[in-house]
Amino acid sequence: MDSILLPRHAVAKPWGQKNLPAAMHVGGERIGEIWYDVQEQSLPVLIKWLFTSEKLSVQVHPNDDQARALGLPSGKEECWFVADAQPGAVLGIGTTKALDARELRRAAASGEIADLLDWKPVKAGDWFYIAPGTIHAIGGGITLVECQQNADVTYRLYDYGRPRELHLNEAVSVSVACPYPDIFHGSVDDDFRFRKLLEARTFSLYCGQGDEFLSLLTDADYWLIPLAGSIQGCYGRAARGDVVYGLQSANARPSHDFRFLVATICK
Repeated sequence: MDSILLPRHAVAKPWGQKNLPAAMHVGGERIGEIWYDVQEQSLPVLIKWLFTSEKLSVQVHPNDDQARALGLPSGKEECWFVADAQPGAVLGIGTTKALDARELRRAAASGEIADLLDWKPVKAGDWFYIAPGTIHAIGGGITLVECQQNADVTYRLYDYGRPRELHLNEAVSVSVACPYPDIFHGSVDDDFRFRKLLEARTFSLYCGQGDEFLSLLTDADYWLIPLAGSIQGCYGRAARGDVVYGLQSANARPSHDFRFLVATICK
Protein backbone atom coordinates (compact mmCIF):
# COMPACT_ATOMS: atom_id res chain seq x y z
CA MET A 1 0.00 0.00 0.00
CA ASP A 2 1.06 3.61 -0.46
CA SER A 3 2.40 5.15 2.71
CA ILE A 4 -0.04 6.97 5.00
CA LEU A 5 0.08 8.90 8.23
CA LEU A 6 -1.44 6.67 10.88
CA PRO A 7 -4.23 8.24 12.98
CA ARG A 8 -3.35 9.20 16.55
CA HIS A 9 -5.40 7.90 19.46
CA ALA A 10 -4.57 9.70 22.72
CA VAL A 11 -5.28 7.73 25.90
CA ALA A 12 -5.69 9.60 29.19
CA LYS A 13 -4.02 7.94 32.20
CA PRO A 14 -3.65 9.09 35.82
CA TRP A 15 0.08 8.40 35.56
CA GLY A 16 0.43 10.37 32.30
CA GLN A 17 1.78 13.86 31.60
CA LYS A 18 -0.02 17.13 30.91
CA ASN A 19 2.79 19.04 29.25
CA LEU A 20 3.41 16.97 26.17
CA PRO A 21 5.77 18.16 23.42
CA ALA A 22 4.08 20.78 21.24
CA ALA A 23 3.91 18.40 18.26
CA MET A 24 1.84 15.97 20.33
CA HIS A 25 -0.31 18.40 22.32
CA VAL A 26 -3.84 17.04 22.70
CA GLY A 27 -5.42 19.16 25.44
CA GLY A 28 -5.28 19.56 29.21
CA GLU A 29 -5.73 15.91 30.27
CA ARG A 30 -2.96 13.72 31.58
CA ILE A 31 -2.03 11.71 28.50
CA GLY A 32 -0.24 8.43 29.13
CA GLU A 33 -0.22 6.96 25.65
CA ILE A 34 -0.67 7.88 22.01
CA TRP A 35 -1.49 4.87 19.81
CA TYR A 36 -0.95 4.74 16.05
CA ASP A 37 -3.19 2.22 14.33
CA VAL A 38 -5.88 1.86 11.66
CA GLN A 39 -9.23 1.06 13.22
CA GLU A 40 -10.69 -0.75 10.21
CA GLN A 41 -7.74 -3.15 9.99
CA SER A 42 -5.54 -4.65 12.68
CA LEU A 43 -1.92 -4.07 11.74
CA PRO A 44 0.53 -6.69 13.02
CA VAL A 45 2.62 -4.12 14.88
CA LEU A 46 1.35 -1.35 17.17
CA ILE A 47 3.42 1.78 17.74
CA LYS A 48 2.88 3.90 20.84
CA TRP A 49 4.42 6.96 22.44
CA LEU A 50 4.28 6.74 26.26
CA PHE A 51 4.59 9.61 28.75
CA THR A 52 4.93 8.86 32.48
CA SER A 53 4.83 11.03 35.58
CA GLU A 54 4.91 8.12 38.06
CA LYS A 55 5.59 4.39 38.13
CA LEU A 56 3.31 2.14 36.11
CA SER A 57 2.04 -1.23 37.28
CA VAL A 58 4.30 -4.27 37.52
CA GLN A 59 3.14 -6.51 34.69
CA VAL A 60 3.93 -9.33 32.30
CA HIS A 61 2.77 -10.59 28.89
CA PRO A 62 2.29 -14.20 27.71
CA ASN A 63 3.93 -15.74 24.68
CA ASP A 64 1.92 -16.88 21.65
CA ASP A 65 1.43 -20.47 22.82
CA GLN A 66 0.31 -19.40 26.28
CA ALA A 67 -2.10 -16.82 24.87
CA ARG A 68 -3.63 -19.21 22.36
CA ALA A 69 -4.17 -21.80 25.07
CA LEU A 70 -6.37 -19.17 26.73
CA GLY A 71 -8.30 -18.49 23.51
CA LEU A 72 -6.42 -15.28 22.63
CA PRO A 73 -5.06 -14.60 19.14
CA SER A 74 -1.45 -14.02 20.22
CA GLY A 75 0.87 -13.07 23.02
CA LYS A 76 2.94 -9.90 23.15
CA GLU A 77 6.59 -9.00 22.74
CA GLU A 78 7.69 -5.37 22.71
CA CYS A 79 10.66 -3.03 22.53
CA TRP A 80 11.10 0.30 24.31
CA PHE A 81 13.16 3.17 22.89
CA VAL A 82 13.74 5.97 25.41
CA ALA A 83 13.21 9.32 23.67
CA ASP A 84 13.59 11.45 26.80
CA ALA A 85 14.25 10.79 30.49
CA GLN A 86 14.38 13.08 33.49
CA PRO A 87 17.34 12.76 35.87
CA GLY A 88 16.95 9.66 38.01
CA ALA A 89 14.44 7.97 35.68
CA VAL A 90 14.39 4.18 35.80
CA LEU A 91 12.86 1.16 34.11
CA GLY A 92 12.17 -2.04 36.04
CA ILE A 93 13.01 -5.07 33.88
CA GLY A 94 13.47 -8.58 35.21
CA THR A 95 14.03 -9.49 38.85
CA THR A 96 17.22 -9.16 40.87
CA LYS A 97 17.14 -12.89 41.60
CA ALA A 98 15.31 -15.94 40.29
CA LEU A 99 11.91 -16.56 41.88
CA ASP A 100 9.81 -19.69 41.67
CA ALA A 101 6.04 -19.44 41.24
CA ARG A 102 5.37 -19.60 44.98
CA GLU A 103 7.91 -16.87 45.77
CA LEU A 104 6.62 -14.68 42.95
CA ARG A 105 3.01 -14.95 44.09
CA ARG A 106 3.98 -14.07 47.66
CA ALA A 107 6.09 -11.10 46.53
CA ALA A 108 3.29 -9.78 44.30
CA ALA A 109 0.66 -10.12 47.01
CA SER A 110 2.80 -8.28 49.57
CA GLY A 111 4.12 -5.61 47.19
CA GLU A 112 7.70 -6.81 47.66
CA ILE A 113 7.85 -7.42 43.92
CA ALA A 114 8.41 -3.68 43.38
CA ASP A 115 11.66 -3.93 45.35
CA LEU A 116 12.70 -7.16 43.64
CA LEU A 117 12.50 -5.59 40.18
CA ASP A 118 15.83 -4.65 38.61
CA TRP A 119 15.42 -0.86 38.33
CA LYS A 120 17.78 0.34 35.61
CA PRO A 121 18.78 4.03 35.24
CA VAL A 122 17.97 5.18 31.71
CA LYS A 123 18.73 8.05 29.34
CA ALA A 124 17.61 9.13 25.88
CA GLY A 125 18.77 6.65 23.24
CA ASP A 126 18.56 3.53 25.42
CA TRP A 127 16.48 0.63 24.12
CA PHE A 128 15.22 -2.56 25.76
CA TYR A 129 13.58 -5.66 24.32
CA ILE A 130 10.80 -7.03 26.55
CA ALA A 131 10.36 -10.71 25.74
CA PRO A 132 7.12 -12.47 26.73
CA GLY A 133 7.36 -13.61 30.34
CA THR A 134 9.62 -10.70 31.37
CA ILE A 135 8.33 -8.94 34.50
CA HIS A 136 8.55 -5.20 33.91
CA ALA A 137 7.42 -1.71 34.89
CA ILE A 138 8.06 1.79 33.54
CA GLY A 139 9.15 4.47 36.01
CA GLY A 140 8.11 8.12 36.08
CA GLY A 141 9.64 10.97 34.09
CA ILE A 142 10.08 9.00 30.88
CA THR A 143 9.00 9.52 27.28
CA LEU A 144 9.46 6.44 25.12
CA VAL A 145 8.44 4.81 21.88
CA GLU A 146 7.00 1.33 22.27
CA CYS A 147 6.99 -1.05 19.32
CA GLN A 148 4.90 -4.10 20.12
CA GLN A 149 3.16 -7.12 18.76
CA ASN A 150 -0.40 -5.84 18.25
CA ALA A 151 -2.16 -7.69 21.07
CA ASP A 152 -4.14 -6.40 24.03
CA VAL A 153 -2.98 -8.89 26.66
CA THR A 154 -1.40 -7.63 29.90
CA TYR A 155 -1.39 -9.30 33.31
CA ARG A 156 -0.80 -7.07 36.35
CA LEU A 157 1.15 -8.42 39.29
CA TYR A 158 1.16 -5.26 41.42
CA ASP A 159 -0.21 -1.72 41.06
CA TYR A 160 0.87 0.27 44.14
CA GLY A 161 -2.60 0.12 45.70
CA ARG A 162 -4.39 1.66 42.73
CA PRO A 163 -8.00 0.43 42.36
CA ARG A 164 -7.41 -1.70 39.27
CA GLU A 165 -7.78 -5.42 38.72
CA LEU A 166 -4.78 -7.65 39.28
CA HIS A 167 -4.28 -10.95 37.47
CA LEU A 168 -2.12 -12.98 39.86
CA ASN A 169 -3.02 -16.44 38.60
CA GLU A 170 -2.45 -15.59 34.94
CA ALA A 171 0.63 -13.46 35.62
CA VAL A 172 2.38 -16.06 37.76
CA SER A 173 1.63 -18.80 35.23
CA VAL A 174 3.35 -16.95 32.34
CA SER A 175 6.17 -15.16 34.19
CA VAL A 176 9.85 -15.99 33.84
CA ALA A 177 11.00 -14.34 37.07
CA CYS A 178 14.76 -14.00 36.66
CA PRO A 179 17.46 -11.37 35.95
CA TYR A 180 17.19 -9.61 32.59
CA PRO A 181 19.70 -10.76 29.91
CA ASP A 182 22.19 -8.01 28.98
CA ILE A 183 22.02 -9.00 25.30
CA PHE A 184 18.46 -7.64 25.11
CA HIS A 185 19.31 -3.93 25.37
CA GLY A 186 21.66 -1.27 24.08
CA SER A 187 22.05 2.44 23.41
CA VAL A 188 22.09 4.51 20.22
CA ASP A 189 25.24 6.53 19.62
CA ASP A 190 25.07 10.30 19.26
CA ASP A 191 25.83 9.98 15.54
CA PHE A 192 22.67 7.84 15.11
CA ARG A 193 24.34 5.69 12.47
CA PHE A 194 22.02 3.38 10.57
CA ARG A 195 21.77 -0.12 12.05
CA LYS A 196 19.41 -2.85 13.16
CA LEU A 197 18.79 -2.60 16.89
CA LEU A 198 16.73 -5.73 17.28
CA GLU A 199 15.38 -8.70 15.40
CA ALA A 200 12.58 -10.08 17.56
CA ARG A 201 10.30 -12.95 16.63
CA THR A 202 7.61 -10.78 15.00
CA PHE A 203 9.36 -7.50 14.12
CA SER A 204 12.72 -5.86 13.57
CA LEU A 205 13.67 -2.36 14.71
CA TYR A 206 16.20 -0.05 13.06
CA CYS A 207 17.52 3.45 13.75
CA GLY A 208 19.14 5.91 11.38
CA GLN A 209 19.20 9.40 9.94
CA GLY A 210 18.68 11.24 6.66
CA ASP A 211 17.61 8.98 3.79
CA GLU A 212 19.16 5.79 5.18
CA PHE A 213 15.66 4.25 5.38
CA LEU A 214 15.84 3.82 1.58
CA SER A 215 17.73 0.55 2.06
CA LEU A 216 14.55 -0.96 3.55
CA LEU A 217 12.13 0.06 0.81
CA THR A 218 11.46 -3.50 -0.29
CA ASP A 219 9.31 -4.12 2.80
CA ALA A 220 5.71 -2.93 2.56
CA ASP A 221 4.99 -3.66 6.24
CA TYR A 222 7.01 -0.67 7.32
CA TRP A 223 6.55 1.81 10.16
CA LEU A 224 8.64 5.01 9.96
CA ILE A 225 8.82 6.84 13.30
CA PRO A 226 10.40 10.32 13.16
CA LEU A 227 12.39 11.29 16.26
CA ALA A 228 13.90 14.59 15.04
CA GLY A 229 13.59 16.74 11.95
CA SER A 230 10.93 15.92 9.37
CA ILE A 231 10.26 14.13 6.11
CA GLN A 232 8.08 15.12 3.16
CA GLY A 233 6.25 12.45 1.16
CA CYS A 234 2.97 11.65 -0.58
CA TYR A 235 1.31 11.82 2.87
CA GLY A 236 2.50 15.40 3.42
CA ARG A 237 4.96 16.31 6.16
CA ALA A 238 5.78 13.91 9.00
CA ALA A 239 7.74 14.85 12.12
CA ARG A 240 8.10 13.77 15.75
CA GLY A 241 4.64 12.72 16.90
CA ASP A 242 3.74 11.14 13.56
CA VAL A 243 4.05 7.55 12.34
CA VAL A 244 4.10 6.72 8.63
CA TYR A 245 2.94 3.25 7.57
CA GLY A 246 3.34 1.54 4.20
CA LEU A 247 5.81 1.32 1.38
CA GLN A 248 7.99 4.43 1.32
CA SER A 249 8.70 6.23 -1.92
CA ALA A 250 12.28 6.85 -2.99
CA ASN A 251 11.11 10.42 -3.66
CA ALA A 252 10.48 11.10 0.04
CA ARG A 253 12.57 14.08 1.16
CA PRO A 254 14.02 14.11 4.70
CA SER A 255 15.32 17.27 6.34
CA HIS A 256 19.05 17.53 7.03
CA ASP A 257 18.49 16.71 10.73
CA PHE A 258 16.04 13.83 10.22
CA ARG A 259 16.44 10.94 12.67
CA PHE A 260 14.12 7.96 12.82
CA LEU A 261 13.20 4.49 13.96
CA VAL A 262 11.84 1.95 11.48
CA ALA A 263 9.92 -1.21 12.37
CA THR A 264 9.46 -3.98 9.83
CA ILE A 265 7.79 -7.40 9.98
CA CYS A 266 9.95 -10.52 10.36
CA LYS A 267 8.90 -13.00 7.71
